[in-house]
Order: sequence, then structure tokens, then C-alpha cells
Amino acid sequence: MSNFLKSNNPILSNGKLTQNTNSFVIDHQDTMTIDGAVNKTLILFGIMLMTTVVSYMMPSTLLLYVGLFGGLGAVLFASFKPHTSATVAPIYAALEGLFVGTISAMYASMFQGIVFQAVSLTFGTLVMMLLLYKSGLIKVTEKLKMGIMMATGAIMIVYLVSIVGSFVGFNVPFLHDSGPMGIGISLLIIGVAAFNLLIDFDAFEKGAEAKAPKYMEWFVGMGLLVTLVWLYIEFLRLLSKLRD
Repeated sequence: MSNFLKSNNPILSNGKLTQNTNSFVIDHQDTMTIDGAVNKTLILFGIMLMTTVVSYMMPSTLLLYVGLFGGLGAVLFASFKPHTSATVAPIYAALEGLFVGTISAMYASMFQGIVFQAVSLTFGTLVMMLLLYKSGLIKVTEKLKMGIMMATGAIMIVYLVSIVGSFVGFNVPFLHDSGPMGIGISLLIIGVAAFNLLIDFDAFEKGAEAKAPKYMEWFVGMGLLVTLVWLYIEFLRLLSKLRD
């Protein structure tokens, strides 16, 4: 189980996971399964879809920021206290839907058909990466995980600098440009997000093999949803650049 709990997945990387899990006496009749994790993921997706529809029909800046920062807070809380995931993960899904629906409405108002295209590309990428993972063509090794995590961390730092810079009049070069360099950066980020899906798939299998506690089904489901939302937003940004 220790290998699973030391995963380099952004959601599963917190060092306290081992401590939290080892404090439980695990009942093997009530442990994580792949089917259970998939079902929890579908439930979370359904919750997010409902609030996405509501916020898409009534978009507002308030819903955007409530969803963005509320969802981030829920993920961070669950990362430190994964045993609360059965409660926190649905809250995250509901909040994230507010963000996704509002930002989708914003892009849809500027570019016709962009939401459908981004959704199609997101789920197409999900299926493609799942097939690559199941086929064994890409092995999720510790070195691969470390590389993906380093790239993901670098991207998050750049986005943080961009957000802070927007308040002081500083823009990260090329990040938001619609020229060849800007499009290339978007493609690179999408590639990193897609490879994060491999870590998510591996967490499903490793958790089941390690007979992790049942609440980890919610935890890994939330991790997959985080990656899918990130991938979807990046496809929206790429498509908008291509149309600009």
C-alpha cells in the first residue's frame, strides 16, 4: 500500500496520506475496487454536470470565482484529509461545475461551437490515453511520474505568476498569445495534462491492488475529475487561439 500512497499524482502526493491511512485497521471486505472508483467518478461527474448546466444558463463572475477558489480549497482540504473525501469530493464537483459552466458560457459567447469541440477533444483524449495505458505501450514508471509532476509543477508556477502579474500589469510572454509560439505552448500544456491521466489511471489500479480504504474511491475519482477539468479548459484556450 505504501507505493500507492506515495504516488506522484498531484492529488495523491501529500505525505500525510500514509499517516492517515495507516491509522485505520482495514477491513478487506470494505476496501477500494476499480469498479467502485469508476462508479464514484461517474457520480462526481454527474454532480458537476448539474451545476455546470445551471451556471452555463446563468453565468456570472461570482459563480466563476466561487467555483474556482472553492473547488481549489476542497481539493487542498481533501489532500490533507483524504478520509473526508466521501464528503469533500461531491462538494468539489458541485463547486467546479459553477466554474466550468460559467467559463464555458464565456467562451461560447465569443466562439460558436467551441464548447462542443472542447468537450469532444477532452473525452477523445481520455479514451486515447486509457487505451495507451491498458495496452501497456506507455508504462507508468516512477521516472515518468516524476517527469510529469515536474512539468505540471512548472506549469502551475507559470499560471500563478500570470494571475499575480495580471493585477500589476505584467504578462507572461507568449502564454496567452494566439501566434505560433502561443499555440505551441498550449499544445505542450495539453500534452502534460493528458499524461496526468496516466497517473490517474495508475492510481485506480494501485489503490485496488493495495486494498486501500473505501474512501480512496472518492479520492482518486476526484483526482481524475481535476485532470479532466484542466484538460477541458486548456482545449478551450487552444481552440480560441486557433480562431483568433
